[in-house]
This record gives sequence, C-alpha cells and structure tokens, in this order.
Amino acid sequence: MTHGNGTRDGGQLADVSALRPGGHAVVVGGGLAGVTAALALADAKVRVTLLEGRPRLGGLAFSFRRGGLTVDNGQHVYLRCCTAYRWFLDRIGGAALAPVQERLDVPVVDLARPEGRRLGRLRRDALPVPLHLGRSLATYPHLSLAERASVGRAALALKGLDLADPALDTQDFGSWLAAHGQSARAVEALWDLVGVATLNAVAGDASLGLAAMVFKTGLLSDPGAADIGWARVPLGELHDRLARKELDSAGVRTEVRTRVTSIRMNENGGWGVQVPGETLEADAVVLAVPQREAHGLLPEGALDAPENLLEFGTAPILNIHVIYDRKVLATPFLTALGTPVQWVFDRTDASGLREGQYLALSQSTAQNEIDEPVAALRERYLPELERLLPRARGAEVRDFFVTRERTATFAPAPGVGRLRPGARTKAPGLYLAGAWTATGWPATMESAVRSGVGAAGAALGALGRSRGLLPDFFEEAA
Repeated sequence: MTHGNGTRDGGQLADVSALRPGGHAVVVGGGLAGVTAALALADAKVRVTLLEGRPRLGGLAFSFRRGGLTVDNGQHVYLRCCTAYRWFLDRIGGAALAPVQERLDVPVVDLARPEGRRLGRLRRDALPVPLHLGRSLATYPHLSLAERASVGRAALALKGLDLADPALDTQDFGSWLAAHGQSARAVEALWDLVGVATLNAVAGDASLGLAAMVFKTGLLSDPGAADIGWARVPLGELHDRLARKELDSAGVRTEVRTRVTSIRMNENGGWGVQVPGETLEADAVVLAVPQREAHGLLPEGALDAPENLLEFGTAPILNIHVIYDRKVLATPFLTALGTPVQWVFDRTDASGLREGQYLALSQSTAQNEIDEPVAALRERYLPELERLLPRARGAEVRDFFVTRERTATFAPAPGVGRLRPGARTKAPGLYLAGAWTATGWPATMESAVRSGVGAAGAALGALGRSRGLLPDFFEEAA
C-alpha cells in the first residue's frame, strides 16, 4: 500500500533518484526519535529515507484496534516544559489534539487514612517560582504540617543543585531525600507521586541527577512548567497518521515493515544499509532504535565502549484497561495513595466508546506485576477501583484487559549517565538517536524528540547543510 509521497508497506524499495539532491540520509527506526530526525533533515533539504520494521510509526507510543475501539498501548503525558515534544506536535499539526491543561491541577486521593477516603489536590497559582506551589503545599492534606515544611526546605536545596555535576549521577535520590529530612510518608505522598510517573522508578532506585533534572525543570523553573498535557485522540492519530502525512509532505520516503539487517561503511566513505533484498546507499545514517538493537547494528569501532549499550537496565510499565457500563470517574484523571492504583485516566472519548466509561490505569515500576495473568490482575484491581471510585461499586465491567511494555524505559538507576552515548559516533556519518541517548532527560517522549533533533543537527553539520531551520532547543539537545 502506498501512502502519499513515496511511502509504502514492505516490498521492493522505490528508486530514490527522483527525490531532491543534497545528500541522502537513511534513518533507521520510526519511533518519535526517528520521525523527528527525518523531519529535521528533510526540512534542511536533505533527501531522507525512513525505515521501520513495524507496520506503523510511533515506537512505544502507539494505538491499536480492539473491537470497535481505538486503544493506546499506554497512557502518555507530557508537561508544558517539554519544549521539544511540543515542537514536534506543532510540526505535525497535532498541538490542538494534545493540549496542556490551563493550570496544574492533580487530584490526589488517599485511601490509607483511618478516617477513610480523602481528596487532596496539587495545584499551582499564578505566582512566581517557588510561590506558585506555596498555597497548594501549605494545604496539602496528605502530609503533616512538619512534613510540608520539610518538603519546602528540600525543594530549595534541590533548586541549588548543579545539573552539570556528574557526581549527581552516582547518588540515589532516595538517600538524598532522607539526608534532607524527608520522611517515608513525604516520599510516598509527594516525591514518588511525581517521580514514579516521570522516571519509572521509586526514589531509592533513581539517579539523583535525573531526579533533580525532573524536579528542577518541572516544578522549580517556571510557574507553568508542570502543567500536564495529554492526547485527546488516539496516539496513533498523532505519531502515525499525522506524522506520516508530514513526512510525505516533506519528501521523506517512509518504508514500514522493512527491517534493517546490517549497516556497513563503503569504500568511498558512504554507508550501505542492508534490508531484505536490497542495499540503500547513504551519505549519513541515523540509528534511532532501542539500545540493544543499536548494539547489534553498530559497526566495529563506532563506539569506544559498545558494551555499555548492553548494561542498561530496563523498567516495565503495566497498563490496565477497564470499561464500565456507566460513568464512574468525574475528572479527566486522578492519582492515588494507599492503593496499588497509581494514575487513572478517562479515555472514553479518545477511544470512540459510545456508552459507559473507559478507564486506563498506568502502573509504572511494575516489575512485580508485569507477567501476572489477567485474571489475577482483575481480581486485584477491580476492588481497588471500587475503593477509589465509589461510583464503580455496582457498575458492570464490560471489558478488562491489559497491555504490557516489559522494556518501556531504561532504568534510571545511579550510574546510568555514563552509559548513555551522545549523537555522534566515531564512525563518520553515523549518528545515534533514542530516548536512551545522552539528552539529560529520563526516557520520555521529550527525550526521544530531543535526541532526534540532536542527531539531525550532527548529521547536517557533517553534510555541510544549514542548521538554521532546527528548533530553538537544538543547542540543548546536541
């Protein structure tokens, strides 16, 4: 099947000679990093071929059909401070489909209190940092007065950390919090509430460097930095359909169901990218695949320590999908304490459900549950949802299913920073992209887009092309 300007599904690759001159770049991998790199290169008038082994674009942020519904593999959100992902949404014409809330407002329900279910909120005011969170913290009911005061002191200490200090990556965030007076309750009810969702690790398992980056950027840089955005349409509408449309318009030839088997340097200094039945000649190659797959494709000598790519730990995310016969959640989302349930999102409209309500539970740090049978998860989580959402009591469950991402992110453990390579390799014309590369961010959509821009910028420099059309954050990503 052909999609617009030279896109196809499988089969023999089309002739590239008719596309515009100015060097040929091959991007391997059609996740957010690869799509971004392809668009950035094409915008600079480079001829680009994008190769993806799956039948769709989007990487780990995708949609699929289940019955009459369109289902995301998992709930993905971003923050207002995610300038790269916001640029990506603008670039593909999807910003209006994934808006950011007007002002940070997170309902937090605690089920562990002796007095029963209690609702609190994390909100910001229209005040400068750090006063923008002052009233919310002062009235946050899930911490004692002393704990709230200690959180403020720790936040000021965190604000003073130098993110460029490599020593931060050698420490764990949990120990740092304990050393700065944070109780186990404060860690659970505040620090991990944010950290688990953004880092996919509890504080004790997370690099202080990555945690400090998340909290300094999201909560302590700009009053609106932590406002939450999420797609009001299926992710496939953004990361596949709209992305393909823009790739086509930019002249990129997108080849799905096309797996790369090897990458080799030619005698003339160019590159040969091998796919079944054919070799593509390229002046530059961007390898935008997961780190283990990259290790298998990198030619000898491309990295000083290629074994580092095999040392990354990975962390799973479990997604639980429940469809009720009636509305049981009155807000777009909420998060919870005192229950296995972490974050719950209403996906009713986005999925196309006409009757009832569709809830998606995003369960990070799911190492102990990722392989559990659906029946066991159903037995555990449906009663918890009834505790959390009183309207669910007596509601009929029309469907219950799970999606599992066993290697959803790299594990942001202390020391991971030394394992993350930059965009440039030692092989001229070969570049790396992916959320796992050295962007300074944890494994997020933001990191993926930044890596794609960084790899494209490095390639443009080597190709002698202008970087003038790269987005403003390029210097940060390079």
